[in-house]
Amino acid sequence: MEFVVLPLLLLMMYLLVIRPQQQRIRAQQAVVASLEVGDEVVSSAGIFGRVAALDEEVATLEVAAGVELRFARQAIARRVEQVPPTEVEG
Repeated sequence: MEFVVLPLLLLMMYLLVIRPQQQRIRAQQAVVASLEVGDEVVSSAGIFGRVAALDEEVATLEVAAGVELRFARQAIARRVEQVPPTEVEG
């Protein structure tokens, strides 16, 4: 019985901890690889901006008119979906 419990615990740990983490890493790498100039993104620090320039290692984000910040490309957490403005009903 003892010989069955240890492999089952290791399998459960893999399925509950390691595999989901690997999937998150792959998804984040896919986002970083598919970045294009003009994309709205959020950095891992929570800073919103539009990609102004891309390099192999560096992404330059425009966070306000005329204000650009340089980030390591891997520090981009996710792309922000563009939400069309809604009309205000009066």
